[in-house]
Amino acid sequence: MIKPETFYNHLNGNGIGFFCGVPDSLLKYFCAYIFDHVKSKRHIISANEGNAIALAAGYYLATGKLGLVYMQNSGIGNAVNPLLSLVDKEVYSIPMILLIGWRGEPGIKDEPQHIKQGRIQLSLLDNLEIPYQIIDKNTMGLEEQMKELIDLSKKISAPVALVVKKGTFEEYKLENNIKEDTQLFSREAALEIVLDNLQESVIISTTGKTSREIFEIRERNNAPHNDFLTVGSMGHASSIALGVALGHPEKKTVCIDGDGAMIMHLGSLPVLGNIAPQNFIHILMNNFCHESVGGQPTASRVIDFDKLCYATGYKKYLLASDEESLRDAVLQAHKLTGPVFIEVKIRKGSRSDLGRPTISPQNNKMNFMDYVSK
Repeated sequence: MIKPETFYNHLNGNGIGFFCGVPDSLLKYFCAYIFDHVKSKRHIISANEGNAIALAAGYYLATGKLGLVYMQNSGIGNAVNPLLSLVDKEVYSIPMILLIGWRGEPGIKDEPQHIKQGRIQLSLLDNLEIPYQIIDKNTMGLEEQMKELIDLSKKISAPVALVVKKGTFEEYKLENNIKEDTQLFSREAALEIVLDNLQESVIISTTGKTSREIFEIRERNNAPHNDFLTVGSMGHASSIALGVALGHPEKKTVCIDGDGAMIMHLGSLPVLGNIAPQNFIHILMNNFCHESVGGQPTASRVIDFDKLCYATGYKKYLLASDEESLRDAVLQAHKLTGPVFIEVKIRKGSRSDLGRPTISPQNNKMNFMDYVSK
């Protein structure tokens, strides 16, 4: 395996000193290392991957130095526009290094939302005309390989990519953890309350552990799986929910969101507030971090969601930080004219034995559609 420190030193030795991107589970040990060892003005956890491409472009314009953008391969979808219309060699011709975690690599078991992305990963880079190299835990001559790729980026004045296979990096534990309130309750406990008190509502949940916990709560309670579990498409759960709310205005529609996901596509809030569906409840499970991919902090600590919600057209903001206040907020929201926003402050972490949905996305879709149509 490759030590994150060794990998960072190779980059630094080749003039790479600016890092930005969205954390990924395959890159989490490297991301943790740079979070601990790179100054905050030189390491930016961005809202989404497209933002990160633009950040690295701006850094190059100011300094003439290359930046590194890290992402899960699913994030290429967010990055395509600035990759082709900003930094491409036929436009502004801006060099940078892309560090891409290869989820869904053919032959490696992974979740349904990663399978096709992984299968087309290399052909996608070929179509984008981005030169790349692949590294894994057994890669030899890493320093030379990285130098060659960085030199190529400078030569062609365009992005190049390092595609990282699963298990490439040696474990590194994040030391510079953001202090958190351990008195807050868990997301799973919060979800139990939400589901128990909104039994007749239509539920759409965000990607990551939120949907996994909802599935297990339903299993534990022998309840039908009528919720739409957004296993991919990070940041789009609220837009899916808005479409559902408009399609069935007679049904109370609930979006259960996460802070990292919401920040990724924050522009959906004013769109939702402008349309103002009266049957809409938006619940934010805010643990202030990208938990599923290593626990790196999000920017939610600097957001006043109270002011943000009213500024973007929501009719009511409610705050909960324990079981009693959440129960009261949910019951109140159910009686109010929407859109209503509930911020739920929770602690980081989940059960070590947390599983994944055992039904396919297609079956989940059909169950949900059957439930909504009744």
